[in-house]
Amino acid sequence: MSVEWVKTMPPGIFSLQGTACTICVRVFKWCPVLFITAVVAWSYYAYVIQLCFFTVDNIFEKVFYLVGYHVLFATFAWSYWQTIFTEPGDIPKQFYVPQPEAERLEKEQEDSQRQMLERLAKHLPVSCRTINGMIRYCEKCHLIKPDRAHHCSVCGRCVLKMDHHCPWVNNCVSFTNYKFFILFLAYSLVYCLFVAATTLQYFIKFWTMQCFWGRAPHCLRNDLEGWGRFHILFLFFVAFMFAISLVSLFGYHCYLVTVNRSTLESFRPPIFRTGPDKNGFSLGRHANFNEVFGDDWHYWFLPIFSSMGDGVTYPQRMVDEDTDGLLNNRQRWAENDEGDHSDDALSHPAVPDQQVAVRADHLV
Repeated sequence: MSVEWVKTMPPGIFSLQGTACTICVRVFKWCPVLFITAVVAWSYYAYVIQLCFFTVDNIFEKVFYLVGYHVLFATFAWSYWQTIFTEPGDIPKQFYVPQPEAERLEKEQEDSQRQMLERLAKHLPVSCRTINGMIRYCEKCHLIKPDRAHHCSVCGRCVLKMDHHCPWVNNCVSFTNYKFFILFLAYSLVYCLFVAATTLQYFIKFWTMQCFWGRAPHCLRNDLEGWGRFHILFLFFVAFMFAISLVSLFGYHCYLVTVNRSTLESFRPPIFRTGPDKNGFSLGRHANFNEVFGDDWHYWFLPIFSSMGDGVTYPQRMVDEDTDGLLNNRQRWAENDEGDHSDDALSHPAVPDQQVAVRADHLV
């Protein structure tokens, strides 16, 4: 009966159901972002209106609170926006395997696949391998993965220097927006600490009931039994709890920046021809920091792209037995990048003199 019922369904009904499910999933992915936006919007009302306008009497204290708050609010909102809406970047077309080769690759045995991938990647600047020592290949995207690139199952695509997929920004944290993500964590932490510190004295007064009708005239404008008092109480609680959670996350990513390691690489070290090496891309703390934030300090604290490189090739800590061939591929890639990648690759130019492997005894 069920089969006959399915046959009687109008044509296209299943595609419509699939489309509806896809739309629901896409909307659901934005729920964490909408939640954060709602919390921040409420905190703005509670801090600016309830605290600064209705509670604080001292004009100098009020001006200091308002100016400091809006500076932090602007930097937080800017970095959050950049993290959410910056595209992870496209894999250059040179890494894609032609359809006939991809179909043939799927049918071959492991040894034949190894040989085919080595041939296809002969002129590509790739040095990372799988656990079996093969060229990393994405069967879903039909491409040879650039170093440090991974396939995101949520986005359904391969991402350059993928760190992780963050539901709170509904985006992949990757080469193009990793600096923005770090700044977002930093400004979020400072924002929460500032709100918690400036509301602490009023939180204590309200909590201990020291501010009441007969002893604190300034509280006449903010009824203790009304919503104003509870806005400030919950504002302190929310800011303090978010600050606690952000401290560990921000500290962890600061550590990852200093060792030039992504979240994925911290759990699964990159594999080279010589084997796994968790510090394979670490060039020293100063150079590692510059790789993410750039070498111009004017842009370090601004959510403006200033990371070094093109997201495809990365300097390495150690050289392997195929260094000459790899360097030649990188040089060839850099030369091609100047003329061929303007339309299909990232808009950020490669930096040839920084895309070479360095020996451990030359590290900064």
